[in-house]
Amino acid sequence: MLTENVIADLLRQSSLEFRQLEESHHRLDAELAELQKRHVLTPEEEFQKKRIQKEKLAKKDKMAELVRLYREHEARAGAH
Repeated sequence: MLTENVIADLLRQSSLEFRQLEESHHRLDAELAELQKRHVLTPEEEFQKKRIQKEKLAKKDKMAELVRLYREHEARAGAH
């Protein structure tokens, strides 16, 4: 059975959607890191931080779903 890391590597090679999600996730991570460097956030920055965290989580969830779907597809293909 393939590990999650191996599947993620395969998806990086074969899936534009996965690569775009991962790139977006990394970009959001960098934006969040910049915000977190500040000691005090304005209300707008606090809102932006929460938005970035939610969007980042949504990207991560979608990548996990693609890994799960890949694993299920491989399991079905191996069963035949």
